[in-house]
Amino acid sequence: MSAVGSVSENRVKDPVTLVIFGASGDLTHRKLMPALFMTYLQGLLPERFVIVGVARRDYDDATFRAMLSESIKTFSRLPAKEDAVAQFVEHVRYHRGDISTPEAYEELKARLEDTEVYPGNRLFYLSVIPSLFEPAVRMLKQTGLIAKPGGPHWTRVIIEKPFGKDLESARTLNRALLCHLDESQIYRMDHYLGKETVQNILSFRFANAIFEPVFNRSYIDHIQITAAETVGMEMGRGGYYDEYGALRDMVTNHLLQLLCLVTMEAPGDLSAESIHNEKVKVLNATKLDIRKNISDAVCRGQYSEGMDSEGKRVKGYLEENRIDPESDTESFVALRLSINNWRWAGVPILLRTGKRMARKTTEIVVQFKVPPLQLFQQVECDDDVCDITRIKPNTLIFQIQPN
Repeated sequence: MSAVGSVSENRVKDPVTLVIFGASGDLTHRKLMPALFMTYLQGLLPERFVIVGVARRDYDDATFRAMLSESIKTFSRLPAKEDAVAQFVEHVRYHRGDISTPEAYEELKARLEDTEVYPGNRLFYLSVIPSLFEPAVRMLKQTGLIAKPGGPHWTRVIIEKPFGKDLESARTLNRALLCHLDESQIYRMDHYLGKETVQNILSFRFANAIFEPVFNRSYIDHIQITAAETVGMEMGRGGYYDEYGALRDMVTNHLLQLLCLVTMEAPGDLSAESIHNEKVKVLNATKLDIRKNISDAVCRGQYSEGMDSEGKRVKGYLEENRIDPESDTESFVALRLSINNWRWAGVPILLRTGKRMARKTTEIVVQFKVPPLQLFQQVECDDDVCDITRIKPNTLIFQIQPN
């Protein structure tokens, strides 16, 4: 159901330099570079592009390319043939620098000017801790690495989650960024929205006269949105994760985006502004479904030492590297929400996410109501014992991952 134009229509034509801050981290190796490699294979990158990874570790170009080659072979969803990977990483450079210091930006500017045979557009990807977002953007601007909007070349800055720890810190960060950037230059990234199944939710709902009429409280019993991970604190993520936890790491961005797509009203058109407005409306109507106590609607937990899905012994959360042994940060959280509008009033919305779960999956399960009169039954057998039960209700499942 996806609608994708030809390569010639979608290909970026002008030269582009992509600078990744935090290039030694988990996100770069597991997500960014494999995704860029697949984009390269599909012919969507310009002929003249350079990727510059910036981090504090003491690598050179050859070491960094070798590491990325292994990551691409491991995590690419398209076949990663040796020659194709080698051709791709030839476009990659590594620049050692501590982006918390002003000198790093002057050195980076000199490196870019030396690297860019064809100066053009620049894209800065901030895969760093949130406390560095504003200083990094400020120093990029002061060093002259941010182009003015409307000029011959564009500059864009991509910011990864989390965008603040709460509403006030998010607003403070937004105001700070707008002191140095135009709104058109800021891209607040949620990579879940790039998954094909997620992109197709709106077309599934609003292009189908069969399903849209039954997406409401009269026909739907409840909705479950699950993001389960089998991993723990790999690639040194403990320090970041212990500060934010499962709620801020997954729920306030990824899961709420999925909730919006499956519950929002139809936008007037498919422009970013129209979709944004409908998301805001449904979020404003969304509340914790507290019956008596907050514990009725929220469950938090941490994984303990044990065996993973492959039978290997793994540490408990409190034994992980860079985790405070007294930490009460959650590695699992489940919420029951309600949406106080005409379409969804009374329909429980269940969100849950966690680390070290039995299997890796991200899915949206829409469970429909049972008919008011059950005319049909089914036989269920357990070994030699059989029983007559009601037919289970219908469910609609959006399987986001595994793909």
